[in-house]
Amino acid sequence: MSDQFTSEIVFHRRMLQHSCLTDEPEKATGFYVPYYGGLDVGRYLWSGYSAERRDRVGSRLLEWLAEQRPWKRNRGLGHFMMIGRISWDFRRSRDEDWGSGLFHNPSMRNMTRLIIEKNPWEYMEMGVPYPTNFHPRSDTELMLWQSYIRSLHRGSLFSFAGARRSSFNNDFRGILLDQCQQAKRCRSLDCSNRVCDNNQRTLELFMSSIFCLQPRGDSFTRRSIFDCLLAGTIPVFFWHRSAYMQYKWHLPDEPGSYSVFISKHAIRNGTQIEDVLMAIPPEKVRRMREVVISMIPRIVYAASSLAMKHHQDAFDVSVEGVMRRFKEELHLSPEVA
Repeated sequence: MSDQFTSEIVFHRRMLQHSCLTDEPEKATGFYVPYYGGLDVGRYLWSGYSAERRDRVGSRLLEWLAEQRPWKRNRGLGHFMMIGRISWDFRRSRDEDWGSGLFHNPSMRNMTRLIIEKNPWEYMEMGVPYPTNFHPRSDTELMLWQSYIRSLHRGSLFSFAGARRSSFNNDFRGILLDQCQQAKRCRSLDCSNRVCDNNQRTLELFMSSIFCLQPRGDSFTRRSIFDCLLAGTIPVFFWHRSAYMQYKWHLPDEPGSYSVFISKHAIRNGTQIEDVLMAIPPEKVRRMREVVISMIPRIVYAASSLAMKHHQDAFDVSVEGVMRRFKEELHLSPEVA
């Protein structure tokens, strides 16, 4: 099983298998920095560690990088890293605040960051999918999964997996759970007792429904989005920053082709989700589901670089995007670089 914060390990393993690696820096187009920033800072987030302790490894890494010839040549352009936590965990402004100050380090200015949740207004960051538990070992295994979820009978119109946040005024997740429980064709999974730690139960819930509700999690994104897509289920979003402003390399350009958007304000003002979803014509629903199923290769991480020969997975899409970005950076003005 893949924990939601293990992207750095998955990515590093795939990079070591990449067919275009070279031992000659002068021939390299890009430089991958295998720093497990999320796993590093994750050790120190909840136990009262000092800002210096949280920043120590990242700061030492950047000091070392600054002395390397490829880094000096372009002031960090052409370098990238994978970060397995959200951007806000690395944007500490004051020592007493949450997280690491890594992204405020001047040396990070030109470093491209692949990250499971980006700052939508930061050019040097690009959102990449959370890891799911499905790592296809071949094109055949991938296509068998797509065929299987396409054939499923989906008895529920929509579903929701989440827990109430009773400490929040007008708790949005609570509103969704209430609507689901009152609807005729909705199934819910209450995650307050940690049953959602069993990812299999969440996936089975989504596989039984046509749509799945995807509000923001502790931050704007949640791994559940990708479990939903993996199940061939059409996601319903309430914040643009949950997906549309995040995963531009991996998701279709037209949000309406694979998802439904209902404003959080409309929900708070009484809009009934069941009414909105029931009004979507069946033929449009079928087309949307086909788009979702066709997206699956791009949002999962294959078991290895040799696993799939006829599909690009999330790793392939990410590296291809990074290489395109490096070509663009060559044309940046000195003021930007």
